[in-house]
Amino acid sequence: MPDEMRRAIEALERLRVSLAGGEYDLHGLIGRTLEEAGLCPRHEVSIAPRCRIDFMVGRVGVEIKMGKPARRALAAQVARYARSPELDALIVVVERSANLPGEYMGKRIAVVGLNRLWGVALA
Repeated sequence: MPDEMRRAIEALERLRVSLAGGEYDLHGLIGRTLEEAGLCPRHEVSIAPRCRIDFMVGRVGVEIKMGKPARRALAAQVARYARSPELDALIVVVERSANLPGEYMGKRIAVVGLNRLWGVALA
């Protein structure tokens, strides 16, 4: 696992979030969390034509999904990202859960489910 990916996952797993806000509130919180972990996140990065990821941390992408994403749509999005030569690994941050492979096209995939972190408001 790339060091940036490990460090980003460790930072994200420390998040304690109220999901009362919107997706962009979560973007702000995640961006600050990654910065506080000593990482340099770039927000809304184009990694291919018509393909923009929420954050890049070095060559690791971070995609944020609110709610329970549609499995097919999320799998198609992960496949598009995995085809990009701009990233080596992908972290998908979801509100509830997502069933994704641990690797796709030779690129490591990790899922961080916010409802698995203590202190999450599931209202």
